[in-house]
Amino acid sequence: MRAAAPGGFLVLPWPGGSGGSDPETEPGEEGRGGLLLRCGAVLGLAVICMAVLRRWIAGGVCRCSVRLDGKTVLITGANTGIGKETSRDLARRGARVVMACRDLTRAERAAEEIRRTTGNGNVVIRHLDLASMYSVQQFAKDFLDSEDRLDILINNAGVMMCPKWLTEDGFETQLAVNHLGHFLLTNLLLPKLKSSAPSRVVNVSSIAHRGGRIDFDDLFFSRRPYSSLESYRQSKLANILFTRELARRLAGSGVTTFCLHPGVIWTELGRHVQGWLPLLGALLSLPSLLLMKTPTQGCQTTVYCAVTPGLEGQSGRYFSDCAEKETAPEGQDDAVARKLWEESARLVGLKDMC
Repeated sequence: MRAAAPGGFLVLPWPGGSGGSDPETEPGEEGRGGLLLRCGAVLGLAVICMAVLRRWIAGGVCRCSVRLDGKTVLITGANTGIGKETSRDLARRGARVVMACRDLTRAERAAEEIRRTTGNGNVVIRHLDLASMYSVQQFAKDFLDSEDRLDILINNAGVMMCPKWLTEDGFETQLAVNHLGHFLLTNLLLPKLKSSAPSRVVNVSSIAHRGGRIDFDDLFFSRRPYSSLESYRQSKLANILFTRELARRLAGSGVTTFCLHPGVIWTELGRHVQGWLPLLGALLSLPSLLLMKTPTQGCQTTVYCAVTPGLEGQSGRYFSDCAEKETAPEGQDDAVARKLWEESARLVGLKDMC
């Protein structure tokens, strides 16, 4: 140790170091390193939480590997969304898939993609406009004349919260497309379903049936103010009640029927929502899309109801996430279900009923 020069400072060695030189440490370097570590930990936790959330949102998965070789499946609204993914899944299982769609150009593009990705060339398209009862009748006639069998009918097509439009038959569009068209189609195809038994009818409904009400005095909102949401709820409740009454009427026939909620999915079905509810449309941005199912995830319960063995004892029931669930109380009213059947038959001009 040197003595300090007069008027100077005494230099002491740094502990653990050599000589009198001080180590140079950038101010705040240790703090920045800790901050980066904390940010990394938070980001990693967020990624893990998002992965867990996405898995939870995906819901149930149909793990049944049954083949459908030699079977014929008819799917309405099959050119987009969960209808397209349902078609792809069943085509991959070897079924003959008939895609019934209103827009044949888009349907052919979807069918070609499905043929290419599944290697199944037995995927065909047919024109069907569920808003026209004449189109439904013509489709059914052509199908009965040209197809040998029908093992699975999937009533998937639908519209959601559209403006108040009336069809050529004078029906409010949501009830016409979501319920009346499928009601008529199913009844007209029953001879083929019965001759192909055991067979199934799968109706795609929605959790939106909760809070719905069948207003027999004003089904088409002719007197009350039109609400696109109330109309949609009514049509989805009609799907539930139709399934229930159809199961009762088909008991012992070998034809079973199921209805389902596919989940919250962002598909073209919601295109009218953004127009009527701009705020909701703004919320449906990328962050909120992360909280919705993909079409592939959304078709899982449809596929489950269509192919899973051993569901015959659950005919008429409601499913979600590949499991049976309880409907809202209004979906369990047998008297309303029978009345809806009779009124629907009257509206579409159906006389010979099962």
